[in-house]
Amino acid sequence: MAAYGNKGASSKPVGGKKKKPAGGLLDMKFGSKAMVLKPVEVLLFTGELADLLEAGMTLGQALSCLANQGEEDSAQRAISQGLCQAIVNGEAFSDAIKRYPETFPPLYSNMVRAGESSGAMIEVLRRLVDHYERNDNMRGKIKSALSYPIVVLCFGVLAVIAALVWIIPQFQKVFDSMGAALPLPTRILIGMSHGVKQWGWLMALIIGLLVLWFKRWKKTPAGRLRVDGWKLKMPLIKGIVANGVYASLAFTLKTLLSNGVNVLQALKISEETCGNAVIGQALANARKRVTDGTSISGPLAASGAFPRMMTDMLAVGEQAGNMTASLEHIGMRYQKDMDRNITAFTNALEPILIVLIAAAVGFVAIAILMAVFNMSKALG
Repeated sequence: MAAYGNKGASSKPVGGKKKKPAGGLLDMKFGSKAMVLKPVEVLLFTGELADLLEAGMTLGQALSCLANQGEEDSAQRAISQGLCQAIVNGEAFSDAIKRYPETFPPLYSNMVRAGESSGAMIEVLRRLVDHYERNDNMRGKIKSALSYPIVVLCFGVLAVIAALVWIIPQFQKVFDSMGAALPLPTRILIGMSHGVKQWGWLMALIIGLLVLWFKRWKKTPAGRLRVDGWKLKMPLIKGIVANGVYASLAFTLKTLLSNGVNVLQALKISEETCGNAVIGQALANARKRVTDGTSISGPLAASGAFPRMMTDMLAVGEQAGNMTASLEHIGMRYQKDMDRNITAFTNALEPILIVLIAAAVGFVAIAILMAVFNMSKALG
């Protein structure tokens, strides 16, 4: 019996006949919201499970141990209890985790199935940990690169709005009491202040509705395809997003193929987990052509969604019969490119934001100072 099997009443093979229990822990929910683990929590769950199996526990014992950790109503505890109950009922681990598709993507279940077939469950779990750590690292770098300019820009916009709503009206009272003619920049600034104070609620409502519409539209197939296409073409951002997608795709394919998942299934899983509709569509088209006996690199190159360097390196791996090594090199190359683009992005964006915010604040200051100088001349 494999090391990740169970004892006693649960001594049936992990890949034994499935017995679907009626409800119970497998369908456990927290309130009205289904229990879901975040990718970082899946990473920790997988690492702990691999450690327990490597220590000599059976799969059922390891899941029972994880079920006793954390808070009583935590997602990990509920999911671990559900998985443990499924194993006790003779269900395969790869089938049990399919009951939690929002927590365990198809990549996870297919790799676990490959581990069950080969008897290398611990090795597969370690590779899943590496995969999640790599993806989490790339996501963290991208979020860090994009969050800084967004925060700075938001603070700049809020500062200008605060000046228009509270500071400019105070100066206007002084200017009106003097009765002198105001320069054009000051009149523009006062007009903007009036517009924000009088119609600010309407502007905020329109912007909110547009944001809500955009969020719903980008969830549609056509909207998602269009938005993901923009991400791959926008200046400054495309180098980060595109290289991140290429690196993640290469590492995902490499992980799947090295664990015995066939090419067609690996392409299908990569299509569902790549995170970009344009790349997913290209992978779907490639999968159809691979079914006809075509190599992977040819259809991917014909799609136009992948750089020539990537498809050429993939073609070399196909010719040498060592796809996993080529995919490892591709992933490392585009991960390094992503890191370089993140550095270039932050270095280029910082002075641009400083200039934009300085121009907005400078316009407000100049408009007020010009009016003050005019008042001083009139008094003189």
